[in-house]
Amino acid sequence: MRYVSFARPDGSHGYGRLDGDMVEDLASPGAPATLKAALAAGTLAGQSGDSRLPLASLTLLPPVPDPGKILCIGLNYGAHIAEMGRAAGGYPAVFTRWSDTLVAHGAPMVAPGESSQFDYEGELAVVIGKAGRRIAAERAMEHVAGFSILNDGSARDWQAHASQFTPGKNFPASAGFGPALVTPDEVPDLCALRVQTRLNGELMQDQPVSDMIHPVAAIIAYCSRFTTLNPGDVIATGTPSGVGHGRKPPVYLKPGDTVTVSIGMLGELINPVVAEG
Repeated sequence: MRYVSFARPDGSHGYGRLDGDMVEDLASPGAPATLKAALAAGTLAGQSGDSRLPLASLTLLPPVPDPGKILCIGLNYGAHIAEMGRAAGGYPAVFTRWSDTLVAHGAPMVAPGESSQFDYEGELAVVIGKAGRRIAAERAMEHVAGFSILNDGSARDWQAHASQFTPGKNFPASAGFGPALVTPDEVPDLCALRVQTRLNGELMQDQPVSDMIHPVAAIIAYCSRFTTLNPGDVIATGTPSGVGHGRKPPVYLKPGDTVTVSIGMLGELINPVVAEG
């Protein structure tokens, strides 16, 4: 199944099950109001809608517009560690994003006015479906509602201000997320998927998920040791090599660019880049 969150033509928000170029509207009276609420209630798979809406008539939102947590894993591909001149650690490097940094598929990523080094990072995103704390790695995938794509837009100059990445990762509307939440049954071999990022059509990143240093189950297990993972929480699992900052000379995003991140059957996340304001 594929699920999307959206704004209707009248401006009201909903979520639904994607079926080709139509969306079954699941936010009917009496149903949970948001996709996150449906995940928390455990009702999403069994819900049915009263209407079907043309996808073209809707404005997509991030699959989960209101995640309680966005946990991001840094330095999770060996080749990316090398291009950034960093050393590998024994544990996942974790930083956080805020929900106001997210924009949907098709919406513009905003290049911060304070940064001259705005960069792309295509990543596999994991959405939590079942709450848990101290989750065992062998049970971790039972807590996954599905997968999506995240472009972890990074202000590299701000990221380098200190040892913590937070300032460079949290400018408003700096990260693309979408287009849909794809349930695990649609993904027969997660590790076979390739994370591919194109800048204005040119392939910049291309690496299989199997190259992750810390795989998805291990990341979930680790993060759940220091925080409770709740339905709707998002984990971005790290970017492969080929980022603009690691190139010689560096390649940074500028207004007018278009970034496309594709991950196999998860689809394509496409975001233009615009200047702030």
